[in-house]
Amino acid sequence: MDSPSVTEIVCAHSPDSDDAYMFYGLATKKVRSRLVQLRHVLDDIQTLNKKAMEGVYELTAISYHAYPYVADKYFLMASGSSVGDGYGPIVAALRPMAPEDLKGKRIAVPGSQTTAYLTLRLFQPDFEAVQTPFDKILGAVQDGSADAGLIIHEAQLTYSKSGFHNVIDLGKWWKKTQGLPLPLGANALLRSLAPEIRTECCRLMRESIQYALDNREEALNYAMQFARDMEQPLAEKFVGMYVNHHTVDCGEDVPAAAQKLLDMGYEAGIIPNKVQVEFVR
Repeated sequence: MDSPSVTEIVCAHSPDSDDAYMFYGLATKKVRSRLVQLRHVLDDIQTLNKKAMEGVYELTAISYHAYPYVADKYFLMASGSSVGDGYGPIVAALRPMAPEDLKGKRIAVPGSQTTAYLTLRLFQPDFEAVQTPFDKILGAVQDGSADAGLIIHEAQLTYSKSGFHNVIDLGKWWKKTQGLPLPLGANALLRSLAPEIRTECCRLMRESIQYALDNREEALNYAMQFARDMEQPLAEKFVGMYVNHHTVDCGEDVPAAAQKLLDMGYEAGIIPNKVQVEFVR
């Protein structure tokens, strides 16, 4: 009997310690498949959001905010979500500011399709967005190009070392006002893939995340090369924040929170079309 042919899937994600940790099982062939061979491509999240609009990659990380723009091409995957449960993107400034003082200010943001940007717009609709690569945001505040910066990724744990003050934690605000975790990033699969390939990709993703959680030390050692000069304890804390039980399987809370977030974005006029979140397992 012939063995099934192997389908190559290009799998795109960001070069961050939490994504590296998540994909460790797959990148090191600890989790394997006879149906699917994954080829990894690394890029920043705003670039991945834009490429998803063109349907470039079969499996890609996207921001939840980007989903309404790509829902015609992609399903969301039940595994692989980055979720802030009572914490999330932070607006930081060089001087102490009250959250309401952000009104009318110039804020450096990491891309208009990021979930951090959507959440900030929901919190404070009236500000001037200064589009800035995510790793240059604190620099933009330091050189005066912006009054405050919206920080994502590891800078959420390191900003205070550079003398910055926390103006608002948007994940904390969301939890307090909505009683839900804040779904930030997701993995998405092309709708055009054969159902058995989609199912296999979902299995691989779930098992890779579970493998990392079960083999924490070796997965962390691997992820450290993507940790952008962070010391191990800090990288470990960051990975623990964003790779957790919500990441293995989104359950019911994450889809409910994603739907709420996108509905609010639509009602506020930030998102042009109403969309129903669709997850595959």
